[in-house]
Amino acid sequence: MPIYHQVALNIPLFKLMTYRHDKVLPIGTRVIVPFRGKPKVAFIWESQIKPDIDEEKILPITTVFDNEPRLNKDWIELLEFTSRYYHYPLGASIFTAIPAGMKKSKQLSYPIVDKTFILNKTGLEQKAPSQHHHKLLALWNALALGIKLSAAKNIHARAIHYLNQWQELGYLDEISNHTINVKEGAVKLNEQQFLAYKTICDSLNSFKSFLLFGITGSGKTETYFEVMAEVFSQGKSVLFLLPEINLTEQLLARFAKRFPDISCALLHSRNSDGERTQDYLSALCGQVQLVIGTRLAVFTPIKNLGLIVVDEEHDSSFKQDNELRYHARDLAIWRAKQAQCPIILGSATPSLESFYAAQNKRYQLLSITRRAKENARLPEILIDNVRHQKLTEGLSQRTIELLQQNLKNGGLSLVYLNRRGFAPALFCSDCGYSFSCPNCSAKMVLHRTAHHLRCHHCNHQIPIPAYCPDCGNVDLSAIGFGTQRIEDALKKIFPTARIARVDRDSMSHKNDWQEICNHILERKLDIIVGTQILAKGHDFDQLNLVTVLNADGSLYSADLRARERLFAELMQVSGRAGRDKSAGKVLIQTQLPDNPIFHDLKRQDYISFAQSELNLRHSFRAPPCVYVAACRADAPQLDDAMQFLRDTLQQLTLPENIYTYGPAPQLMVRLSGRERAQIFIESTNRALLHNIINTIANVMQKLAKKRSKIHHVIDIDPIEC
Repeated sequence: MPIYHQVALNIPLFKLMTYRHDKVLPIGTRVIVPFRGKPKVAFIWESQIKPDIDEEKILPITTVFDNEPRLNKDWIELLEFTSRYYHYPLGASIFTAIPAGMKKSKQLSYPIVDKTFILNKTGLEQKAPSQHHHKLLALWNALALGIKLSAAKNIHARAIHYLNQWQELGYLDEISNHTINVKEGAVKLNEQQFLAYKTICDSLNSFKSFLLFGITGSGKTETYFEVMAEVFSQGKSVLFLLPEINLTEQLLARFAKRFPDISCALLHSRNSDGERTQDYLSALCGQVQLVIGTRLAVFTPIKNLGLIVVDEEHDSSFKQDNELRYHARDLAIWRAKQAQCPIILGSATPSLESFYAAQNKRYQLLSITRRAKENARLPEILIDNVRHQKLTEGLSQRTIELLQQNLKNGGLSLVYLNRRGFAPALFCSDCGYSFSCPNCSAKMVLHRTAHHLRCHHCNHQIPIPAYCPDCGNVDLSAIGFGTQRIEDALKKIFPTARIARVDRDSMSHKNDWQEICNHILERKLDIIVGTQILAKGHDFDQLNLVTVLNADGSLYSADLRARERLFAELMQVSGRAGRDKSAGKVLIQTQLPDNPIFHDLKRQDYISFAQSELNLRHSFRAPPCVYVAACRADAPQLDDAMQFLRDTLQQLTLPENIYTYGPAPQLMVRLSGRERAQIFIESTNRALLHNIINTIANVMQKLAKKRSKIHHVIDIDPIEC
């Protein structure tokens, strides 16, 4: 007699599908089922159900992967919550969360059990690797105490090759039941760090959200490490989330030094599909004690979870902006509650959502108000009014003088401009024509080195034109400044300086960032030109001058969060300076020196800025003081998208305390050839908001069936308002 199961498929439907099998299959088992004539991977979600459709029409499960790890109960609950909260199909949510290897119709093998190696007597008698090969030397030194294979891979990318080589030479022994080695911190915590550490440790084995508000350079990472050491000593696991891939290399080196014998899985987009799948399965099987990753790592199944850390919690990259529009920080909080463990949200510039939650006692605020290194002080911030100045390729005279002085003194300088490319636009000096993207409401950015104009939204590219298509004029001018143009200008002004550019264009290969880091640490650079990649969490002791160009752009934006983002960005990049003994200095070029944001910035007073910004949000009834969802539609023509949203609203009966705004075009109306519009739904009652969104989702789905050219999405807690 057949047994019926409900399975989750990667399809845009808000329901599970029913299939039959001759045996009861455990929940979480990966299977293959026929769907519309094709085999598709699916997951058993419910077993032994009573079907509500004609049993003759129910198709069989064709393949069962019963010899591979199954998804566990906690992971299943996480994905069910994610689907409900973000109003996204369960099957599509699941297939967003799993690695590529689990989406393929091939049998997966259990990950290899982590082995531990140690230098034997013969190995200890050998000469250690040269100091010039610092990673290889670090691996050799770690082997003196014994190290797990997974931890060895975090020290050196080719660890397996060298371990095999040394084992063949008879230098290594494989050992079992190896005790976890957690080294004492090299840096002793100061009073504020210790108080934060002690407060968090007092809440281990129970759920509590901590907002660790520490100024830049205050030693938040060392505080994390001390708490993590306590968690590891209890035999529990840690999930550590970062906003940027580029932060992982520097952090991994610190992890390997502090926790040389902790099994670690590293999950981010630069890993190969095979690496990510194996690390994911290792976590699922309980073979790793530490998972480090960017936002998607929040879905990693981890056994015995004892702590979650979200570093730079304010960063907008924790929010996914397409398909399943989840926020990793918020899901991490839900996971901590599920696991009954504490979560640390760390930042020098907390998001207003987190600061507001701390004010309302939902999070416990822990403050670190001085820098960790004894002689390190916050940098001096100077505001340079360039409104009436004649700039040299975007650089003020004061900026050039400070760079010249720092170069003479042997310091390291950062020139910060959050715009890559050579120039933001190419312009005809005769008729005023400018080159816009045919697919988006944006200008094409000039990339002179690559010899093309590129749209930074849809990546549409064309060769640099030889003449204006409107009037034929060959005198085309580059308007504005990008990192490439600033780099070229600095090379002309300082011909002997060693200059490097750090942006997405220059960091396109896997090892580019590590190479730049090595050059900085080896003092082979004098000036770095960079975008926001450099503003987040990096710690370069010798960096003592930061200059910020074109700081005003966000102040003209209609985006609700523009001021918050600008303040965080400038505070974070300013905090890169003066993190060691040398005094730091920051110069910010602006045409709006009297704007209140620069007064708070000069005093480095986040509390004052956050409080004034929250007062504004209260008066406008805006997040985080209310809960918001955005219902969006796009179509080849804007009128069609707007009409779709109007029709949606007309079919609703809105209860009290629910407010709607729109429909209206989005800030960027045209993207990748489609016109976009949105309505905002808001309420002070979260449950009430989600109830009405359920109704709206059903209405939009029904309307969309009759209008094939319309795409629609729902974005809960949008960050673009």
